[in-house]
Amino acid sequence: MKRFVSWAAVVGLAAAAWGADVVVEPAPPGVAYPMPPVYDGELELKWDSGTPAWWIAWITGLGQWLGNDFDVSTIRKYDGIKTIRVMTRLDWPNEKWDGFRVGVYAFNRVPGSLMWPTAGGGYFFKPKGETGWKDVPVNWTLPRGVTAFLAAWEQFYDYPNFDPYGIDDNPTFRRHTWEYWRDQWELFEHGPAYPYQNLMLRVVVADDVAVAPTSLGRVKALYY
Repeated sequence: MKRFVSWAAVVGLAAAAWGADVVVEPAPPGVAYPMPPVYDGELELKWDSGTPAWWIAWITGLGQWLGNDFDVSTIRKYDGIKTIRVMTRLDWPNEKWDGFRVGVYAFNRVPGSLMWPTAGGGYFFKPKGETGWKDVPVNWTLPRGVTAFLAAWEQFYDYPNFDPYGIDDNPTFRRHTWEYWRDQWELFEHGPAYPYQNLMLRVVVADDVAVAPTSLGRVKALYY
């Protein structure tokens, strides 16, 4: 049986509901963070509310992935993934950035094989600046015929040297966040005892990832 670890009385959880030892820190209620710009020729795909409810991580980070699935079949012009945008925090637990890895997986009802980076393994990224949204550069076009994918984020480092995942404040699980553990992907779904389950990971897609945008344009989010 796995052990649940918390530094605040957030919620009581049965240890068996978790896939691994977990650490949790609550976020200040109702506090959102400034968004990076979205430009002409780009769309931001998202499932989260924009406001974190808590920060989570695992005691052992290598091989521990969380990701969100997306489908661009109705906006096929936007087949280039420009950035993976993640919500993470500087000042907990060790008051410094450590870095993590991201990847893009095939998706057909469940996540499949890693598509990007094409060399495999995941792309390592170390944030800068303050707590908030961080854009991880991808600049990669989906293979022909592929419209669905999973954008995922691996913790990589162990406690306490990690950058935590932001989970939003929507108590309704939208069933698009997936967890990789025990060598397989499963929905990040832990029932009513765990009220917040939507990963704050977004994807910015572009109609041409090789062309720099020319002007600012706030684009309506597609999913939320």
